[in-house]
Amino acid sequence: MPRMVITHGVVDVEKWLSFKAERAQAIAGMGGLNAVDLVAQDGSNAVAIIGDVEDPAAVLTALASPPAELGAAMERHGVVPPLTIYIEK
Repeated sequence: MPRMVITHGVVDVEKWLSFKAERAQAIAGMGGLNAVDLVAQDGSNAVAIIGDVEDPAAVLTALASPPAELGAAMERHGVVPPLTIYIEK
């Protein structure tokens, strides 16, 4: 199962971190496991999520045009596009 890393900015890091359980559930809904949140050590609003994914193409498709529920969650969490996505090869 390949690993995927997604980086992006957030409006407020602490608020974003408070949604950890909801984010893990959304990631699981896309076939992701073992999601881990990471924050930039420089104190900026840059964050990353790393996890294992069953089908990277399906996750890429979901994030390219998020379903309403996922889009609402991203907005609620304060996600600031663009998202940069890395896939283990």
